[in-house]
Amino acid sequence: MFIVCLMTMPFMAMADDYPRGDCSQDGQVNVTDVTMLINYLMSNTWPGESNYSIYTVNGVSFKMVKVYGGSFMMGAMEGDNAAYNDEKPAHQVYVKDFSICETEVTQALWEAVMGTNPSPYNDDPNCPVESVSWFDAQTFIAKLNLMTGKSFRLPTEAEWEFAARGGVYSQGYLYSGSNNLAEVGWYSSNCSVNGVRRTHPVGTLAPNKLGLYDMCGNVWEVCVDRYDASYYSISPVDNPSGPSTGSEVVFHGGSWYNDVTRCRSTYRDHGGFSEKSHAGLRLAM
Repeated sequence: MFIVCLMTMPFMAMADDYPRGDCSQDGQVNVTDVTMLINYLMSNTWPGESNYSIYTVNGVSFKMVKVYGGSFMMGAMEGDNAAYNDEKPAHQVYVKDFSICETEVTQALWEAVMGTNPSPYNDDPNCPVESVSWFDAQTFIAKLNLMTGKSFRLPTEAEWEFAARGGVYSQGYLYSGSNNLAEVGWYSSNCSVNGVRRTHPVGTLAPNKLGLYDMCGNVWEVCVDRYDASYYSISPVDNPSGPSTGSEVVFHGGSWYNDVTRCRSTYRDHGGFSEKSHAGLRLAM
């Protein structure tokens, strides 16, 4: 009876926004809707309302978006015929609350912290920083934390995929916010400028349900996790952070250089700790 009351009374007050309690608007009332309601009761914030913090470093501001934790099936989605073996098996994972940056780290923010810009396409400070390794990202974050007194970090692979899918508001898209990559991501087929394929300013295409931009395409986003092709079969359920050893790290999201297959939310690329090719980062905390 308690659950029934939770699922009906507050949602009715939302009128047409979330009819019959379907606040995730996926055509059914289920545990996701209850999770969203509990988050609302705890934070007094509803999807679409302001739920972020803004930080400024040397005149450059960036927004960290709150992501409410929850369970999801991590890995290749059912019917995704493009999935590789290391995206399988799909397995249930729980992530706790965290925050993630609305956009990839821009060249403007990188320069504000580091004083340099490694990006080959450096004519627009609102483009994502590129040619950044895992080691470079850690150096940047350490300096940023000293400047702000905060505890920014790289996202775990599980956090990244959960956020890319839209968190508890996921609608099961192949890409972050759509089944049509051109709507949400810069990739090999739509990124040309005067015949040259390249990065584009962040936040210029549609966001996903969490209000996050460019999770797919533009630049690869390095995660904190080490890479292990077979790790999914032994991954912990609760807030996994990757294997404890390994000579490579995980990258997600694809880039302007890649086709649709490598820009899927579940695709896992990997490279050495010094790998920089088309790579950038997104902050978490």
